[in-house]
Amino acid sequence: MSRISEIKRKTLETDIKVRLNLDGHGTLKGFTDIGFFDHMLNTLAKHSGFNLEISATGDTNVDNHHLVEDLGIVLGQSLDKALENKFGIKRFSTFSCPMDESLTTVSLDLSGRGYLVYNVELKREKVGEFETETLKEFLYAFAINGKFNLHINNHYGENDHHIIESIFKALGRALGEACKIEGENMEMPSTKGVI
Repeated sequence: MSRISEIKRKTLETDIKVRLNLDGHGTLKGFTDIGFFDHMLNTLAKHSGFNLEISATGDTNVDNHHLVEDLGIVLGQSLDKALENKFGIKRFSTFSCPMDESLTTVSLDLSGRGYLVYNVELKREKVGEFETETLKEFLYAFAINGKFNLHINNHYGENDHHIIESIFKALGRALGEACKIEGENMEMPSTKGVI
């Protein structure tokens, strides 16, 4: 079974293409030219085990909001498409990731219903050129368009770089686990018979 998807989305603000392979080797190809965000996308790919290829340009002369949010939309659509009917997947996962002084737990359910719970407080306006307020917008767009419940709880931390990185590492690990096929079990992981 090939769990690969390709989604393109072009608006007056952004032009984005994502190719996602759920059964990859944890590689990222392509960049947004928002350095810290690219670092986080690479972290997400590495720790999920997904192969992620992106081509993303946008009106970053305004700010980074449109590009970051729209990439969340396209990445979510790619995840949903690559999962297809979801037969045999583990579906649920929780992962806690320490990053020096910070600790974040990500819990998710590939339920077919998008939802975000976001308990994170960041102090800085930017990390590098990444506007920290866009983090929630990216995660919301990703969860809603990926049709999964995403709960993010940062328990503590002082350095915003570390907090955000712990989020992406935990998200990658949780997604990788939830998307795994459970052995020979190719049943629908729901009492409803559909997700």
